[in-house]
Amino acid sequence: MFDSERRELEKRMIEEGRLPPGQSLTTKFPVLHYGPVPEVDLETWTLRSFGLVEEEKVWTWEEFLKLPTRTVTCDIHCVTRWSKFDTVWEGVPFREFVKLAGVRPEARYVIVHAEYGFTANLPLEVMLDDDVLLAYKFDGKFLEPEHGFPLRTLIPRKYFWKSAKWVRAIEFTDRDRLGFWEQAGYHNEADPWKEQRFARFGRG
Repeated sequence: MFDSERRELEKRMIEEGRLPPGQSLTTKFPVLHYGPVPEVDLETWTLRSFGLVEEEKVWTWEEFLKLPTRTVTCDIHCVTRWSKFDTVWEGVPFREFVKLAGVRPEARYVIVHAEYGFTANLPLEVMLDDDVLLAYKFDGKFLEPEHGFPLRTLIPRKYFWKSAKWVRAIEFTDRDRLGFWEQAGYHNEADPWKEQRFARFGRG
């Protein structure tokens, strides 16, 4: 796509309300993350659910792949100002995972734990949206290592840093707790439509 065509498309998408303010379209899938890409052994990999649950549970990779799946097509928006339209993901619907994890009624927030101690925090209400996934496939193929293999979250209505890569555990709590990037000054709400990029300078 030529720059002139992209700019014209961006203008039209802004007018139609599809492209959030301050964003530019890309057909690529930029790689952005903190720290090295982890090496994962699927023979020993597990996903743990804990916190406000009836019973702590652990899934192996083989067990996780047997859980109910869904395919989601959505737009994604990075805080670094790129957006990618019509991305296709497959994984376990988070609302289904909540049932399987036996989450207690008093739970209000989710803390996603990933490799290297990375965390991302979100309200449980947001995580129950139909298009939120524990995703392991992108565009019909298992995730590439740099994009979160074997498992990442997909939360389309938030800036993409909230969609954590290399997920290892899901914690359910009754109180919010700032995640890795939020502690570094990123906005806790991360709404692309309100340009909630940074805590001190966002519109929210």
